[in-house]
Amino acid sequence: MVAAGEFLEHARVFDNCYGTARGSVEELLASGKHVILEIDWQGARQVKTKLPDTVGIFILPPSREVLEQRLRARGTDDEAIIARRMRDADREMSHYHDAEYLVINDDFDQALFDLEAIIHSQGLTRERQVLKNEALIESIPDEIG
Repeated sequence: MVAAGEFLEHARVFDNCYGTARGSVEELLASGKHVILEIDWQGARQVKTKLPDTVGIFILPPSREVLEQRLRARGTDDEAIIARRMRDADREMSHYHDAEYLVINDDFDQALFDLEAIIHSQGLTRERQVLKNEALIESIPDEIG
């Protein structure tokens, strides 16, 4: 699929390969739906290059210390894995400036509210409203005066 250009984005993250099929996303967008991709900064840059009108939302922990506490609290990784995840997280978080929005995941309910507000606001842009309300827009006379 990579060689055939069938991915909107693809990357290797934590020793695993991930990708998003281009056709699936384009189909959803064409139907007027919002598409949310949970991807790393590499994939986000690829998407932005191919679909420049996309909106990036970067979710950050309240601090590095809290992130490490959360990783330890899961109880699934040894010290070496936690150290690697923290290094990888530092690399990932350093790309926060690529996004249009930042959400700090300190309180889950607040972070969820913030995400919902961002997504909802994207449906209210002039471009989307013109498409959604074509008959109304066409009935409005050209600029007068």
